[in-house]
Amino acid sequence: MKKKPLFKNYSFEFSSSEKKILKTFCKQAINQMSSDERYFADVRAFTSIENKLNSDEYEIKLTKDEKVRITHQIKANVDNLQKMITKSWFIKKWIYRSMMKQYSEILVNHFSD
Repeated sequence: MKKKPLFKNYSFEFSSSEKKILKTFCKQAINQMSSDERYFADVRAFTSIENKLNSDEYEIKLTKDEKVRITHQIKANVDNLQKMITKSWFIKKWIYRSMMKQYSEILVNHFSD
């Protein structure tokens, strides 16, 4: 029987391009959710993530809550982009496909369990 580790490591090493994508993602999430009081915890988590990504540290340490929230949002974003790809024309498909590929790679490389 395999033992579960007592503590999980929530430290991530993102490349500069991944940091840039995640910063943009966090800014968009904050802008969309900041007007609604129900998303206060999400806004707080994404603000914290954005601040950590803006720091010059090579290794980014997230809390469990931050990891769960960003993973959930990226998964939802990938699902939404897949739906948009099926409904759109060639140029939009091309743009959405590249965005979906970037988010999927971040999800697989860093946030898959």
